[in-house]
Amino acid sequence: MSASSSAPARDRLRIAIQKSGRLADPARSLLAACGLSWRQSRDKLFCFGESLPVDLLLVRDDDIPGLIADGVCDLGVVGLNELDEQAKARRQQGLPDAYQPLRGLGFGQCRLMIAVPEDWDWQGVAQLSGKRIATSYPAILAAWLRDKGVDAQVVELSGSVEIAPKLGTADLICDLVSSGATLAANQLKPVETLLDSEAVLAGPVHELDDARAGLMAMLLRRLDGLSRVQDRKLLMFSAAEERVDALARLLPDAEPLLRLPGNGTSVRLQTMCNGALSWQRLEELERAGAQGLMVLAVEKSLA
Repeated sequence: MSASSSAPARDRLRIAIQKSGRLADPARSLLAACGLSWRQSRDKLFCFGESLPVDLLLVRDDDIPGLIADGVCDLGVVGLNELDEQAKARRQQGLPDAYQPLRGLGFGQCRLMIAVPEDWDWQGVAQLSGKRIATSYPAILAAWLRDKGVDAQVVELSGSVEIAPKLGTADLICDLVSSGATLAANQLKPVETLLDSEAVLAGPVHELDDARAGLMAMLLRRLDGLSRVQDRKLLMFSAAEERVDALARLLPDAEPLLRLPGNGTSVRLQTMCNGALSWQRLEELERAGAQGLMVLAVEKSLA
């Protein structure tokens, strides 16, 4: 079954991203790193894919889940917080799931948290009973309160949630927290985490059944390749045959050493390492018999 079986088949993949906002530039950069390029329309709302039949629709972030649900877009780059909020709201209305996170993208990290006035002596979630909680994420908050067995009033606000306690419209808040500076400026402190969020690539819950399916699979494979090379380095060196086993033991977090043709007196070796390769670690390898050590950044990788 396709995501929109009644819609005509399409041969171009359409991705919705933020027109502006904190996810806009990182989303474009990530998709460009996947080999995509575009020609932007005059109204700057649509980007026609030039390198591949993959187009961008530039919209508000809170419109992205609905565009996927309606089949207007096939994929979207959106915060997990927004995706989860709208998914829970749909369930509360008795509507079926229409989208899902396909990949975490490694940027836009934040947390949805309960924050209380600084002078509160926080004792735990039971303290929320009977309180008014201001939030822009009423569905997530209501579900969390229900799971915790807490009877509190959810006060829905569309913005400036952090000033609600000062205005007397709520006793505390539930809001996104990045650095915590905004909370501190409003004499609030975070006490409970409801959701760890980041930018995700969202897609339909059902598979596509036309040419877009291949394009989506290709894009996901390229994204996975980019994810694999983050913080990975290609290590190359040579060593005497009798030193190879000892050197391998010094690289427990790396892939098995790959042997390359040598010069007769030594073996050329390479491996993919996860994480940083410090000067101290390279010097340790050198003392163990590695020669001509070279560390190369990995730009792309396909499994």
